Amino acid sequence: MLNRMLAAFTYRDFRVLWIGSCTSSIGTWMQNVAENWLVLSLTGSAFYLGLDAFLQQLPIILFMLIGGVFADRFDRKRTLIVSQYIQMTCAFTLAGLVFSGHVHVWQILCLSFITGSAQAFGGPASQALIPSLVDKKALPNAIALNSIQFNLARVVGPLLAGVTLAAFGMSLCFSLNGLSFLVVIVALMSLRVQHIPPLAPKRMRDELIGGLSYVRNTKTLMELTILAAVLTLLAFSTLTFLPLFAKEVFHQDVRLYSRLMAFSAAGSVIGALVIAWKGRYKGMGLTSLIMQGLSGILMIGFASSRVLWLSEILLFVFGLSLITVFSTVTSLVQLIAPDELRGRVMSIYMVAFRGGIPVGALASGYAASKIGAPAVMMFNGVLLIIVAAYFLIRSKLVREL
Repeated sequence: MLNRMLAAFTYRDFRVLWIGSCTSSIGTWMQNVAENWLVLSLTGSAFYLGLDAFLQQLPIILFMLIGGVFADRFDRKRTLIVSQYIQMTCAFTLAGLVFSGHVHVWQILCLSFITGSAQAFGGPASQALIPSLVDKKALPNAIALNSIQFNLARVVGPLLAGVTLAAFGMSLCFSLNGLSFLVVIVALMSLRVQHIPPLAPKRMRDELIGGLSYVRNTKTLMELTILAAVLTLLAFSTLTFLPLFAKEVFHQDVRLYSRLMAFSAAGSVIGALVIAWKGRYKGMGLTSLIMQGLSGILMIGFASSRVLWLSEILLFVFGLSLITVFSTVTSLVQLIAPDELRGRVMSIYMVAFRGGIPVGALASGYAASKIGAPAVMMFNGVLLIIVAAYFLIRSKLVREL
């Protein structure tokens, strides 16, 4: 059972990159927690929390399609390394501003946009690189294990952030994130995979149009991409609003916020372990639709709860359902995409998946400043259930994957 669950770890390059990425993800989640708390401390505003999340993800919409062309045309490993250096510089800059006492919210917003721009090029390169590190039969397992490192970091990162914030302050959280990028840079440099350039590269515009045309004409990819966009548009505001629930609903501090994040992340780790164990199986599409509907129900339950232990349980199951949808849909997209178009297909998918985050964060943040975060979360949960039900009834292609 354990061998089946960890099958992708038998590939040396995947194992090395996984360790580096996990270390970097822990640092990133430490920064996310500290940054959200910093924005809330400076402004006291749900709108600014949403705006910061929006600016982190806006470059995904603006630049990721170009990043997908880069991933198919240029060395994916080298593109990733440059992306890590830029993100590391932003983290150390924010640490310096906080340490010097000269930090303002506009500086945080600018650094969030620059970090997101680096991720817009690094994301497609990373997604396109993974299938080069393992055999095709191990790809669903590799994607699930990659989700585990990200969500394991969501458990460890917020807990470390809570301890670090209480003992040493925000500056150290940002500094540790900066240092964590060095680990993934070393891991990337040690990979043995070689870039094979296209034999006759077209103009970037033609390559971009070719990728868009392929996804548009492949109905299954289109429907999976729409599902990804809806999930992040409606569900990820739950994580954005956790500081507000910790402070205004339960009247506690950053330690409760980091604990709530950890419960959500722990559920995601368990869910990813189950997906890694199952690997490729018939019914992945149906599973993703059912779990997407369940995510909506859990959002409504969490928004309604005023009992802390119940809220923590609901967040745990919410994390499990969220990662199940993400892992299964991403695996299906990777399995359908041809290698020569993989960077562009994954960039389109990631624009939908990650692009839903800033739009949802900004809209939900604005609405929450008017009617409150619990009401917005309930509304989003109802919409998520309706979309899942529609695809269950109307989309035979996704149901039968």
